[in-house]
Amino acid sequence: MISFICALAILIGGYLTYGKWVERQFGADPDRPTPAITHNDGVDFVPLSWKKIFLIQFLNIAGLGPIFGAILGALYGPIAFLWIAFGCILGGGVHDYFSGMLSIRHEGKSIPEIVGHYMGDNTRLVIRGFTVVLLLLVGVVFMVGPAELLASLGMGGVFAKSGFWLGVILFYYFIATILPIDKVIARIYPVFGITLLIMAFGVGGMMLFNDLPIPEITASHLHPDNLPAWPMLFVTIACGAISGFHATQSPLMSRCLPTEAYGRRVFFGAMVAEGIVALIWAAAAMSFFPNGIGGLAETLNKGGAGLVVNEISMGLLGSFGGLLAILGVIACPITSGDTAFRSIRLIFADAFKLNQTSILSRLLLATPVFGFGLALAFVDFNVIWRYFAFSNQALATIVLWTSAIFMVHHGKRHWIASLPATFMTAVCATYLLIAREGLNLPTSIGYPLGILLALGCLVWFSFSSQKEESPTSSSSPSV
Repeated sequence: MISFICALAILIGGYLTYGKWVERQFGADPDRPTPAITHNDGVDFVPLSWKKIFLIQFLNIAGLGPIFGAILGALYGPIAFLWIAFGCILGGGVHDYFSGMLSIRHEGKSIPEIVGHYMGDNTRLVIRGFTVVLLLLVGVVFMVGPAELLASLGMGGVFAKSGFWLGVILFYYFIATILPIDKVIARIYPVFGITLLIMAFGVGGMMLFNDLPIPEITASHLHPDNLPAWPMLFVTIACGAISGFHATQSPLMSRCLPTEAYGRRVFFGAMVAEGIVALIWAAAAMSFFPNGIGGLAETLNKGGAGLVVNEISMGLLGSFGGLLAILGVIACPITSGDTAFRSIRLIFADAFKLNQTSILSRLLLATPVFGFGLALAFVDFNVIWRYFAFSNQALATIVLWTSAIFMVHHGKRHWIASLPATFMTAVCATYLLIAREGLNLPTSIGYPLGILLALGCLVWFSFSSQKEESPTSSSSPSV
């Protein structure tokens, strides 16, 4: 219990202190006009209240990520609390804040354009393709999964067919992708965002009220399948700690933020809220089942993370919890999937410099994207999806290095971004070296080599940054 409370205090205290320091280091300017004001087009650039933007951002980046990922990460034991707390504040909060604020400083551009601005055109092209594939995977999986769950609810007739629900969800995705953001997303997302928070705080409150045996952090716990915590834990728990997917979503809200003064509340704040949700679900997963983590492993083997969510929700919150569980498992993925497709449309619009005010222009971009999405819905992605977790963290690493370059270009301390970037480089490099999906090297080789690669990147970056021109140079980007 003490470990859980301390991790919770780190998240809240980190937002109030470190988050404010990050904002000051970036140089947020409340008087600087934002793209929501200067580029207001009534479609994607639409000024909204910060509270509404916060809830949309929270649901965009969360969905089921901080629930399912935290449940799987709970198998590694309470060491997961440390990763969620420190990863969220030092890594995820910085990553999300910079990805949102850099988009604001660059006219609301998507993340591939921002990365390309600082890393060059070749990198821009690679990140465009990489990000589109990542978003297609997210969109399609979050379309197929809920369709299958809806078909299994026992309603009978056409409602028992996943193909019917797939069509319904695809139609909704299409509408949400092409309509102005304040017509659909800004109206329903805040409701689902509040619901997700109620679900998490309800579970957390009842967990404490019932005095569940939340384990303390020790050095003795092993994963039931003997998987090494390094680097597997840091890839398993992405949403709730740090996730590259967030960088694809932050630009959506950077186009709606009326002032930079709200950047910390929205981007850093939504990340911390997601971290709190992940912390609660990790603790609940470790403490709810008989035999603790062993009982969690048995339940996961029976029905996956969805069954874990259902049993915890029903057990702690009764029938109301069951309703929230169903809503969460079905609705939350959908609300991440539709913005994934919307992000793809905007990435293509930025790449080809296409104005999106016209409905025809939006249709021209959205139609082929959904054609690819529908085709992928019939592909067995069990093998492909294994690479998603790594790809997600790799994108987060690239965004952190981009943020560090921004700081160097403007004569500011780059360590705020370069240190977490180095850590995530070590995570990704080590994972690629030892995982089945990678080179499958023994840890005796993969561990030191991955860490050396990361340290080499930091040394190279530090050396290169000393050669950068001063922030007043004409070659420095305008911000």
